[in-house]
Amino acid sequence: MVLDDLDDAARRALAASNLGTLPREVLAELTAGAMRLSIPARTTFRHQGEEDSPHLELVLAGLIRVQVSAADGRTMTVRYGRAGALLGVATLYAEVVRPFSIAALSDSELLSLRPMTVRGWADRDSRVARALLTETSERVMSFVAEFSGHAFANVRQRIARHLLDLASDQQHPDELAASISQQELADAVGSVREVIVRVLRELREEGTVETGRDRIVIRDPERLSGIVSPSWNESS
Repeated sequence: MVLDDLDDAARRALAASNLGTLPREVLAELTAGAMRLSIPARTTFRHQGEEDSPHLELVLAGLIRVQVSAADGRTMTVRYGRAGALLGVATLYAEVVRPFSIAALSDSELLSLRPMTVRGWADRDSRVARALLTETSERVMSFVAEFSGHAFANVRQRIARHLLDLASDQQHPDELAASISQQELADAVGSVREVIVRVLRELREEGTVETGRDRIVIRDPERLSGIVSPSWNESS
């Protein structure tokens, strides 16, 4: 695949990424030989504990989840990747055992770039190197923020945050909804299903959400955002 073969959605995703500021002729070189991948919903395509060989993908469509797991089976989502997100930049320079898994939450499209091509361009073009450094820096800061949020927020706050985060991306006509099961939500916030059931019941009784099969509709987003950051509502 070459740059001229990309459809409008793929072009928008590329423009939204940290590679998007590069000149067109450079982008054409970086995308030369790239492959488009279709990942079905709820498919893990990179597993925790595997040797992480160099790879670099651009999310074109869908929703990608990066998740860490403990030995006792508990999990925690540390990143959601939407159109424009880059996956695997760190693997261009570090050969390690992957400390997380990567899965598609919804049907997703990725553009798999040739890692050695990208690294070669970074070695000789400071603009490409800067784009990769910017991406890496953003990922480090976001991971620190994510772990801090999990460390200091209670389960109710983590649930509210994840529901707002997912619903803002999974836009449905006339309503704000997150397509996620209770078990998936438990995995995302590092809890267990029984706790999720209890908190969702409380939110439902308050009129904040409405629950269905693998779907949670947010009826009062302002109240839910107030749970995430109570200080937002201090003046109201």
